[in-house]
Amino acid sequence: MPVIALADGDLNYRLDGPADAPVLVLSNSLGTDLHMWDAQIPLWSQHLRVLRYDTRGHGGSLVTNGPYSIEQLGRDVLALTDALNIQAFSFCGLSMGGLIGQWLAINAPQRIQRLVLCNTAAKIGSPEVWNPRIDTVLRDGQAAMQALRDASIARWFTPEFAAAEPARVEPVVGMLAATSPQGYAANCAAVRDGDFREQVAAITAPTLIVCGTADAVTTPEHGRFLQECIRGAELVEFHAAHLSNVEAGERFGRRVLDFLRA
Repeated sequence: MPVIALADGDLNYRLDGPADAPVLVLSNSLGTDLHMWDAQIPLWSQHLRVLRYDTRGHGGSLVTNGPYSIEQLGRDVLALTDALNIQAFSFCGLSMGGLIGQWLAINAPQRIQRLVLCNTAAKIGSPEVWNPRIDTVLRDGQAAMQALRDASIARWFTPEFAAAEPARVEPVVGMLAATSPQGYAANCAAVRDGDFREQVAAITAPTLIVCGTADAVTTPEHGRFLQECIRGAELVEFHAAHLSNVEAGERFGRRVLDFLRA
């Protein structure tokens, strides 16, 4: 896959769709990579120029010393789009990717045409959740990533989906097992420290918020808080846990596409 050279390493990305179509940037969740969006690409790339990338610390992108910050990850997106001469774009991010989307819409509003915030919150979790995870991953390395992979099935998917669709679940949780422990821990710190509760009301881009009814990580209540704060925001709930784009599949893809093309 192609890469963009940042000041401290390479950012891995992929472009799909017509070169003259409006651009949609996709941002992965913590512990996945750009392939988490594979199910959406056939539909979206018919209508959009879809730019996916591996967030710093994930997939084929650079792994630098942590901790990272959401601002740092947002600036990576701006550097990527600048390098590709993309001045304005829509942005769809899930979980950690949704935090990056909030930072971009608050701090670079002239760049964001439409915003989709999936399974995310203005603040995700607390230091009491994140710090032990960071410590464990830095101490135990790949063994900790394997343990997280096993635990993630219950967080990321409803039990019935996990049981019925192992062929769709296994590749996604496999991304977590393959993630760099150093990169994962550095991104955990970025999520831990990201807090936009006092700033999200400044978002002016047309916004769609996507929730999973069974998401225990970023609950529908978190989504409703975002909707209340962001003027004119739309909200949709799917029967899904944390990775609604995987579990809701085609329904997710069509609803997001309808919003982006409105």
